[in-house]
Amino acid sequence: MTGLDILTSVLVLGGSSLALTAAIGIVRFPDTLTRMHAASKPQVLGLLLVIIGAGIRLRGNADIGMLVLTGLFTVITAPVVANRVGQLAYREQNVRDDLLTADEIDEFADHTESGADGQD
Repeated sequence: MTGLDILTSVLVLGGSSLALTAAIGIVRFPDTLTRMHAASKPQVLGLLLVIIGAGIRLRGNADIGMLVLTGLFTVITAPVVANRVGQLAYREQNVRDDLLTADEIDEFADHTESGADGQD
């Protein structure tokens, strides 16, 4: 076994374990915001580690371009999706206020209550 094979194994196993902890966090965490955190941060890092390990193993294959695109799209879209899910959860009041340390959205939130026809 060469040094590159060992490095590839460490990267793939490390990325897989991060993805596993993210999946466990999604199941075990109590509310939407903490689940969103588990779904975005360790999942993206785990995927990137697996992609890097696969790229080292492929060494010059034409599939490396697809791996790079997969990593880029994940890095670009994961924060956007997490932001939108967080905003939706806040808007739907599906957050636990006892777990929030600071409510930075409250000053920007629209606190007006409107009737069914849009008039007060």
